[in-house]
Amino acid sequence: MKVMLFFPPNWTPTMPHLALPTLTAFLRQAGVEVVQRDLNAEVFAHVLTRAYLRGSLEKLRRRAAAPRALQTPSAPAERVQWALQEGPRLIAEVEGAVRVMRGPLFFDGPKGRRAFQTVAESLELASLPYYPADLHLQSYQAAVPVDESRALLRGVRDPHTNMFLEIYRDLALEEIRREQPDVVGISIPSMPQMLPGMTLAYLVKEAGLRCHVTVGGPHISMLREALMATPAVFDLIDSAVAFDGETPLLELVKAVSTGGEIAQAPNLIWRDGGQMRMNARHEREKIANLPLPDFDGLKLDKYLAPELVLPLTTARGCYFGKCTFCNTGYGEADGFSQLRAEQVVEQMQALHARYGVKKIFLSDEAIAPRNLKSLSARLAELGSPFVWGGCARFEKVVSQELLQGMVAGGCRMILFGLESASAPIIDRMAKGTQLEHMSRILRQSAEAGIWNHTFFFFGFPGETLADAQQTVNFLYAHKGYIHSAAFGTFLMERYSPAHRFPELYGVRVIEDPAKDLAIYFDYAVETGLDERMAELVESRFLDTLPDKPYPQYYVSDVFRFLYACHLSEQRLPRPPWLAVETAAA
Repeated sequence: MKVMLFFPPNWTPTMPHLALPTLTAFLRQAGVEVVQRDLNAEVFAHVLTRAYLRGSLEKLRRRAAAPRALQTPSAPAERVQWALQEGPRLIAEVEGAVRVMRGPLFFDGPKGRRAFQTVAESLELASLPYYPADLHLQSYQAAVPVDESRALLRGVRDPHTNMFLEIYRDLALEEIRREQPDVVGISIPSMPQMLPGMTLAYLVKEAGLRCHVTVGGPHISMLREALMATPAVFDLIDSAVAFDGETPLLELVKAVSTGGEIAQAPNLIWRDGGQMRMNARHEREKIANLPLPDFDGLKLDKYLAPELVLPLTTARGCYFGKCTFCNTGYGEADGFSQLRAEQVVEQMQALHARYGVKKIFLSDEAIAPRNLKSLSARLAELGSPFVWGGCARFEKVVSQELLQGMVAGGCRMILFGLESASAPIIDRMAKGTQLEHMSRILRQSAEAGIWNHTFFFFGFPGETLADAQQTVNFLYAHKGYIHSAAFGTFLMERYSPAHRFPELYGVRVIEDPAKDLAIYFDYAVETGLDERMAELVESRFLDTLPDKPYPQYYVSDVFRFLYACHLSEQRLPRPPWLAVETAAA
C-alpha cells in the first residue's frame, strides 16, 4: 500500500502545515508507505531562482513583442515595463535574498528588508506572465473565481493563467509516475489552495496515471454539500474526504490497493456512475489516540525562514466553540479533545531529538488555560528548553501569575482574538469575553514579556460606526501593549451560526447560483454597517497606521514569532504596533 500526499501553495512557506505530518504518522503507523511533499515550500523555492525568473522575463519579452492580435490578456503596461527594467536586477539578486531570509541576516533590519523586498518583487515578476493570477508572500490569487465550478474546471487547464501546470510537471508529476502510488491525496485547507490543488489532480488524470486521486481538508469539509451537487468536479478527482481524514484515508488506501469497495471508507464523497454518494460519517479522532506528527520526507531546508519552527497542537477543535462568526465544526458537533500538558512536552522533546527544533508554534484554535498553566510549569521545571507561541482567549482566569509563568516556561508570543471592543457587539458575537479582562490581560501579558498579537474585524451584523470607533479607541488606548495585529471585515462564512441562522442576526444571506462552490456569501443587514461601509472603515483605519521600518517581521505568524524570540534573546524592547517605530532592529 502506497500513498503520496501533497500540500498545495497558499501562503508564506515559513513552516510545515500539520495536515500532511499528521496523516503521514497515522498511515505509517498502520504500515502504509507514505511519500509526503509540501508543494507550498517547494513551489516558492522553485520560483525564487535565477532560472525561473529568467524564464518569466523571457515570457514577458515575447509577449511584449508579439503582434497585438496574438496577445492573450496581459498585465498592465506599466507593470510589464517595470518588470522588463527591473527583471535583470531581480534575477541577479533573488538567490542571495533567499539566503538572507533563511539565515541570521534576516534579523538585520536593513538587510532583511532589502531581501524581503527582492523576494516580493521577484514573486510579482514570476506572476506577471499569468496575469491576473498572483502568487505573493501572503497568498495566491487565481485568475478565475474558484468558488464557481465552471470557472475552476476552466482554470486548471489554462496554461495562460495557471503557472502550476508547468511547475508541477517539473516538481511532482514525474515522481508520481515513478512512485506509482495507489492513492494521491491532496490537502486543501483554504480557498486559495483550490486551484493549485485541483491543478495537480487534473495533471494526474490528464497523464492517465492509474491511481486514485482524493482531496480533503477544512475547505473540502465546508464544501461537502456543494460537492454533492457539482458532479463535474469529479472529472478531476475520484473522491473527497470530509472532516477528519486519518481513518477515512487509511480505509480508502486499503480498498484501492486490494481492489475493495471504497463505499466502506467513511467520510468519503464520490461519484458512483451517474450518482453522487457520501459514505457514513466517522466520529472525530481523539488527539490523544494519534501518533506524533511525522515530518520525515519533507524538505525542511526549503522553508523561507531564518530558523526551523515546527507546529504542534495541544487539542483538536475549540474548547469554547460558541462564537457566532466562526464555523468551528463546519455545522456539526466540534468534538473537542485535548492532550495533557505532559504529553505536549513529550512531543516537543521528541521533535527536538528528531529534528533539532527548539521553537514550537502551537496552532490550536485556542490553548485552554489549564494547559497554558501546566505546560508552562512543566517546561520551566525542565529549564525552559523550548520557546513557543500560540493562540489564547481573553479568559478571566488568565492571571498575571499565569502570564509570568508562561514566560518562564518559554512563551514568547500569544495571538488573542479581540474581534471587537464594543461590549454589545462582543455579546452579540457570543465571545464570552469582557473588556476589563481584555484590557488587564493585554497589559499584564506585555509587562511579562509576551508579544501580543490581536485579531479583530469590522462589520459584524448590527455593528454601528460608533461600535467600530470603540474598537479603534480601545486599540489606541492599549497601543503600548499590542505589538501586531491582523484585521479585516466580517465574512459570512458557510456553516457559521450567522450563516445558518441569519434571522437571529438581522441579516439576509445573498446566494449567487453561479458560485456553487462558495464558502463566503454576500449579505444585507437590517441595521448597522453594510459590507461596503465596513470595508470603508477598514481602509480608513489602514490609512492611519504608522509605517514600519522593517515590515518583513509582520508578514506571517512565524516571522512575528521569530522576531519576538530574537528581541527577547537580545533583550531588546518589543515595538508597539500603533506607535511610530524608530529604525532600530
